[in-house]
Amino acid sequence: MPDVLFVNASPLIFLGNADRLDLLQAIAGRIIVPQAVYDEVAGSPHVDAASRAVVNARWIEREQPKAIPNTVVEWDLGLGESAVIALALTALGSTAVIDDLSGRKCALSHGINVMGTLGVVIAAGRCGHIDDPRRVMFELRAAGMWLSESVIERALQIADGAR
Repeated sequence: MPDVLFVNASPLIFLGNADRLDLLQAIAGRIIVPQAVYDEVAGSPHVDAASRAVVNARWIEREQPKAIPNTVVEWDLGLGESAVIALALTALGSTAVIDDLSGRKCALSHGINVMGTLGVVIAAGRCGHIDDPRRVMFELRAAGMWLSESVIERALQIADGAR
């Protein structure tokens, strides 16, 4: 399990809307959110449940990168993804939690460990925090995360293969 997770907006929104932010805390010692991501989630009127969950999660640390490296800027990502990657570059052994495919590719190209929202669910299952990852994936879907049956089945195959 990673020591530090740097988390982008969509995982916070999906987990917050499903009342599952605790999964982040279950799989890492520290949860750090760039200030820009925090402001995006906490200040959005469109994600009420997630906004409340993030604001109430006192264990979420906020940080702002000193600078975004040009090698990240060149990817033309959103401010949140760029800040997550910039912060993750400063912490060995950290993991970036990003759902956006371009953001994930950028992080991987910089040698950063990456997981998405479903990766958080799988990791929480592996560490015994949840008994039924499938149920949690359905909770995420019910809370607004687009997940097809085939995506859920593939994620569960990956989870089963790693045991």
